[in-house]
Amino acid sequence: MIPAKFDYIKANSVSEAISLLGKHNDAKVLAGGHSLLPAMKLRLNQPEVLIDLGGISGLKVITEDGESILIGANCTHAEIAASDLVNKHAKALSEAASGIGDIQVRNAGTIGGSLAHADPAADYPAVVMASGATINVEGSNGSRSIASGDFFTGIFETALNDDEIIVSVSFPKSTDGTYLKFAQSASRFAVVGCAVVKTSSDIRVGLTGVADHAYRATGVEDAYNGSNAEEAAAHAVDGVDVLGDYFASEKYRTHLAKVYVRKALKKIV
Repeated sequence: MIPAKFDYIKANSVSEAISLLGKHNDAKVLAGGHSLLPAMKLRLNQPEVLIDLGGISGLKVITEDGESILIGANCTHAEIAASDLVNKHAKALSEAASGIGDIQVRNAGTIGGSLAHADPAADYPAVVMASGATINVEGSNGSRSIASGDFFTGIFETALNDDEIIVSVSFPKSTDGTYLKFAQSASRFAVVGCAVVKTSSDIRVGLTGVADHAYRATGVEDAYNGSNAEEAAAHAVDGVDVLGDYFASEKYRTHLAKVYVRKALKKIV
């Protein structure tokens, strides 16, 4: 499979990439390429211009930022999984990153690219929701930070404007957390994925693969008292339109969501 013809431009800075997006009406930004390039090969996406962000060094950092861990958008899944800082302060993120795809995907795919693509079966969105993370973006109108609860708006849809680029993601430090998933056997995408993050004051639950975009399972959080994992997990899909497809029917996906919420809750207590 061969993509349609396109022009390739390698951006040297975020500001240059934003300027290029403004100059070209039909342009896409390229990070790790594991979402965009397959779509281009299938001609589901046919940009006239491809703007490569891979050479922007400022987007490849993992550092402490007060009570948060700041992760640059160009950090690969492998780099996140290997980070001692992430493993110590954002355990759910570390576990999610280590289970994405295979070693080739983890060495090339990026967190910024994954979040911008917003695949409803991707792993990071559940962790972002459970962590209360903030997605930091830059565009022609300047910088802004988008709360995780506002970022995912639909299937493959986000709150990003056409001229905006994710530059980093801020994850509040947590005391404990985990990410578990029932994976598609070939792609390792989540049929159902559950992140649970424990802070000093509460427990937060995020689910992916269940609906058209990741969501916070507030029904589980409200019902959980620290020991009633089975009872709380029964609320995993409250108020949610559950997907049904050739990987799992609506009924089976609902069952899986409850099972994996229960497993995740029991794992961190």
